[in-house]
Amino acid sequence: MESFLITTAGEKSTNLHTWALFIGGISALIALLLSTLLILQHLRAYNNPAEQKWIVGVLFMVPVYASESVLSLWYPRFSMECDILRNCYEAFALYSFGNYLVACLGGEDRTIEYLKSQSSKELNAPLLNQNKKNVVGHPFPLNLIIRPWDLGQEFYRVSKFGIVQYMILKAFCAFLALVLQLCGIYGDGEFKWYYGYPYITIVLNFSQMWALYCLVQFYAVTHEELQSIRPLAKFISFKAIVFATWWQGVAIAIICSSSFLAGAQPNGQKFQSGLQDFLICIEQRPIYLSFLQNHTG
Repeated sequence: MESFLITTAGEKSTNLHTWALFIGGISALIALLLSTLLILQHLRAYNNPAEQKWIVGVLFMVPVYASESVLSLWYPRFSMECDILRNCYEAFALYSFGNYLVACLGGEDRTIEYLKSQSSKELNAPLLNQNKKNVVGHPFPLNLIIRPWDLGQEFYRVSKFGIVQYMILKAFCAFLALVLQLCGIYGDGEFKWYYGYPYITIVLNFSQMWALYCLVQFYAVTHEELQSIRPLAKFISFKAIVFATWWQGVAIAIICSSSFLAGAQPNGQKFQSGLQDFLICIEQRPIYLSFLQNHTG
C-alpha cells in the first residue's frame, strides 16, 4: 500500500512537471521570439549608439530570463548553473539601465553639469532637502546615518556607485553560491544558520534595496529632463523584472521552508526552483509587452 501511494505521488509530480514545462515553454517561446524581433528592430535602426547599446542590453533580459528558466525547468539538475547565469546578466542589465539614463542626459559630463545647475533651482522632488536647494536629503531613518548629498559630481558618483556595487556583489555572490554548492553547504532555499543561502540572501537584499534607493533618488532629480523618454514607465517595467523576480524567489523559499509546507511539497528543492522558473516563464510575456511600449519610438 505504501509503495502504491509513493508511485501515485510520483506520477502526479511527473504530470505536474510536464504541464508546467509545456505552459511555461510556450510562454517563454513567445516572449523570446517577440523580444528578439524588438532587439533586431533596434539594431536595424541603430542611429543613436550611445543610447541604443544600453537599451539592447536591457532588452536582452527577456530572452536570457526566458531561455534560462525553460532550461532549468526542463533539466532541474542545471537549475543552479542557470540561476548563476541569470543573476550575472541581471546585474549587467541594471548597470545598462543606469547608463541608459545617463546617455539620455547627454553623457557623464553633461549629467554632472545638469545636476549642478539643478542646485540653484527649486525642484519638485520629495526626496530633496527642504531647507537647502543644493543637496539631496534622505528620509527617516537614513537621515540619521547618512549626510545629505551635494547635487553635482558627488550625487552622481554616489548614485553610480550604488548601482555598480549591486552589479559587483550580485556576480560575486553568484559564484560564491556555486562554490558553496560544490562544498555542500549552500542549501538553496534553506533558512538554516549552517547554510550559506540565508547570509547571501541578506547581503543581496540590502545591496539591492540600496541600488533601488539610488535609482529612485536619481530619478527624483532628473525626471523633468528625462520626460521625453517616459522615465517612470521604464523604471517600473525594469524594476518589475529585476527586483520583483528576486523578491518573488525569496518569498517562495520562505513559504516552501515554512512548517506547514515543509513536508507537503513534492521533490522538495526541485519543486521550489521549478515553481520560480515556471513563474518567470509566464511573466516574460507581460514584461515583454511593457518593454515594447516603453522602449520603442
